[in-house]
Formats: sequence, C-alpha cells, structure tokens
Amino acid sequence: MCGRFVLTADLQAIQQSFDLLTLPAQFQPRYNIAPTQPVAVITNEKARELTFHRWGLIPSWAKDDSMAARMINARSETAAEKPSFRSALRRRRCIIPADGFYEWQQQGKDKIPLFIHRQGRQLFGMAGLWEIWQEPGGGEIRTCTILTTEANTFMKAYHERMPVILRREDYPLWLSPNEEPSGLLTGLMRPYAEDDLVAYPVSKAVNRPGNDSPELIQPVH
Repeated sequence: MCGRFVLTADLQAIQQSFDLLTLPAQFQPRYNIAPTQPVAVITNEKARELTFHRWGLIPSWAKDDSMAARMINARSETAAEKPSFRSALRRRRCIIPADGFYEWQQQGKDKIPLFIHRQGRQLFGMAGLWEIWQEPGGGEIRTCTILTTEANTFMKAYHERMPVILRREDYPLWLSPNEEPSGLLTGLMRPYAEDDLVAYPVSKAVNRPGNDSPELIQPVH
C-alpha cells in the first residue's frame, strides 16, 4: 500500500516535470502527507493544472464521507471491477506528484519506517483516481486515491505492494480526457523499475501525521 508520501520539490520543478500551465497560488513542501489531508493532483479534467484533492476517495454514490479513510489506495488489478473505482478508472484519472514515500519494515517486534525515493530524489507521478462527492449541504468535495500494484523485487524486501509509478511517456494516455478501456490502462499499471529506487531508515517521528519537517527524511542508523 501507500499510506504516507512526500512532495518537497519546488513549483518550478513540478511544472517542468509535468508540463503544467496553471499552478496554485500557495504551495509548501510536505514531508509527511497523510490520509484525509489535501494532496496536489493533476486530473484528466484539467491535465495541465495542479490542484488539490482530499486523499481518500469518496464515491459519488456514497451516502456520507465515512469510507474515505479506508479508500486511500485502490488495487490496480481489481479497480476495473470494483464499484468504488471502476467508473473513475474509465473517466476520472489523475497523477499525484511525489518525490518519495514511506514504508514500514517489520524487524522482530518493531516496525522501522523507511524513506523510499528515486535515484537523485527525482520527481515521479503516482497513478490515481479522483471523484466529486456532493455534500448533503450542497457543497462538493474532490477526493482521490492512489493505485497500487504488486511490489517489484526491490520493494518485496519491505512490502508486498507499492504505488503505481507511471513512466513519463505514459502521462498523456493516463490523463486522456476520454473514456478509455480498462484493458488499455492495465498495461500502464505495472511495478516500477527496481534499479531506480533507494530506501533507508528514518525517524519514527514520521509515525505521527502532525509531524511535517525536513528532519523526517534524514537517514538514521
């Protein structure tokens, strides 16, 4: 799964990496993005704009928002079949920029947090889905989820799942405004190249969602 991630790059780097035209007025580095918090997304509704959605999908048909915290991830292998995700996979896809994520490795009775990132801390885009949920009072909430896939050889040492990290050449198809057949999209949702990932232990301070500072991604021994 993917339960915490990091986006520390500046807006100019994000703009260049994802070929954006419109950026938010306010933006700050995030070192511990947690479920139900706002996350930066690029949707296929506005493929050249960086906006914010709440992390934790609420299907449009949901009666309330109670399921959001359980919907932070969607399994790519079954997303086309699940009522909560199948419509969004066809019509409402997004890319969630990141430059790292956390995973926890079991060591005896202890769980050690690890910071995982690309070589050189390069930006990457995680495949996601988005929805609009109408509140009972008439407002709307835009939410998203991160798709996961089977762990590659590198990640299997830490967890059986990993986020779907898209190749840059696949961004246009993923962000297509058209309703795309699930079979065409399936080929994009595969494990990422293991030789481009790095992992090291970090402070357990990351366990608390309220902590959000550069110290969280510093290696510990």
